[in-house]
Amino acid sequence: MSAAREPIGVIGTGYVGLVTAAGFAELGSDVVCVDIDAEKVARLNRGEIPIYEPGLAELVAKNRERLTFTTDIAPALERARLLFVAVGTPPTYSGDADLSAVNAVVGAMPASDRHALVMKSTVPVGTGANTKRLFAEQGKSGFRYVSCPEFLKEGTAVADFLAPDRVVVGDDGDWAGDAVVDLYRPLLVPDEGGNGPGQLVRTDIASAEMVKLASNAFLATKISFINEIANVCEETGADVVEVARGMGLDERIGPKFLNAGIGFGGSCFPKDVTALKQLAGNSGYHFQLLNSVIEVNELQKRRVIGKLEKHLGGLVGKRIALLGLAFKPNTDDMREASSLVLAARLQAAGADVVAHDPISGEVAKPMLRGVELAPDALSAAHGADAVVLVTEWQEFRDLDLADLRAAMRGDVLIDGRNALDGEAAVAAGLRYEGIGRTARSAAPAAAGV
Repeated sequence: MSAAREPIGVIGTGYVGLVTAAGFAELGSDVVCVDIDAEKVARLNRGEIPIYEPGLAELVAKNRERLTFTTDIAPALERARLLFVAVGTPPTYSGDADLSAVNAVVGAMPASDRHALVMKSTVPVGTGANTKRLFAEQGKSGFRYVSCPEFLKEGTAVADFLAPDRVVVGDDGDWAGDAVVDLYRPLLVPDEGGNGPGQLVRTDIASAEMVKLASNAFLATKISFINEIANVCEETGADVVEVARGMGLDERIGPKFLNAGIGFGGSCFPKDVTALKQLAGNSGYHFQLLNSVIEVNELQKRRVIGKLEKHLGGLVGKRIALLGLAFKPNTDDMREASSLVLAARLQAAGADVVAHDPISGEVAKPMLRGVELAPDALSAAHGADAVVLVTEWQEFRDLDLADLRAAMRGDVLIDGRNALDGEAAVAAGLRYEGIGRTARSAAPAAAGV
């Protein structure tokens, strides 16, 4: 890519900010990354990546000469017109998004008619209008604002940035929006002047803000729906995997996000669903559907306890092994992870809990008091009365189930992601139960055999 591309600033170096910075550096832009966490900045300057994301460390190293990491906003303001904001907006106790970090960025900006904030953080609809109002009140009305929501999936974020399915730009039709589109141009479809797969959605600011919230709420709804179908399948003898396969072949539905399991987690879906529900409520509308999506998701995490009790009776003194802790594979993110709820419920029921995750063990450790962390899957399974697959890491899919059974004291395997071969589990001597599938176990031997 041409080194003459426009330089940019990125404020916040978490998942979104660091991937965005590395991605634009790969496209040829010089990027000044700003973060208030001095230790994180020091680590980045030493070449250490503070998060796990496949391909990110390699991308940062490859483009290191284009990346500057600092705690000072001044170099970003001096070198770049466009300042991408990627700070955290966690939920408050009320369910509203905490915009204190966003407002701090707004307050730190000087009066300028040559700069623009480009909002990557997920924010409520109306944040753009409020930011422009704050700029006006602070004598900074020349400062421009663009909404450009991110659609990066943890575990595939680098690929998602470099090959987006869409780029959404919400602006007031001025130079700032044009400049953002130009930055993304190489990733857009040929009709938009690029050579990539991304469709351009150029729209108003409020609509761009809503696209992100509505997208994640819909995907979360799809997950809760298939989990409800899975629960009905368990009562009727149907197999949710077959049901989802048949549903997914309908192009109006599609196969994605039809994998039944023990609920969604992570930094986006729970937060964004709650934020949209709260936004609707604050606007005078009761979003009843999203209430159900949230309730189904919370209950789904707890259904595993019922499955274990069905097979083991009481859980007091039972040793339960959890395979996987992160909310999904290929990330170390523990935010809203199902493992946290499951471990707490098991401990409350009197079980001894041991767990293994290939990546997130150290991140999870302070969140899992009293949970033993094992160095590998078979060590976690050693002496266990039951094993629960919580996160479908590839190494768990590849486990030799006979070895797993040999390591265990009991024989119960709960497949919380329908990722394992039930027939192979039964052949290995395990009592297998997935989500929305009939429980399976080896037939008892005939008398005299």
